[in-house]
Amino acid sequence: MEIARVKGTVVATRKDSKLNGHKMLLLSLADVSGVEKGGAPLVALDSVDAGIGDLVLVVRGSSARQAKNMSTTPVDAMIIGIIDQIEYSGQSTYNNCTKD
Repeated sequence: MEIARVKGTVVATRKDSKLNGHKMLLLSLADVSGVEKGGAPLVALDSVDAGIGDLVLVVRGSSARQAKNMSTTPVDAMIIGIIDQIEYSGQSTYNNCTKD
């Protein structure tokens, strides 16, 4: 799994029919603090209704096809979680939890 920040959406009117109905998002890989690393953007299918600005967990390769109903879908990257909080080496490095 990798950490990434959702930067935008991708619309493809012509695509493999198995991708119909799936939201595609543009991601930038990030570190444990949620800071973007730079580099080439990544397109991933969204299985958790993530939105622009969210810090997410993304899997690539064969792991992307392990998500529900994706075994025959031509996908190489899948968003599988929205991150609320990260603790690394005993330090809270990211916290998006709302306090009531």
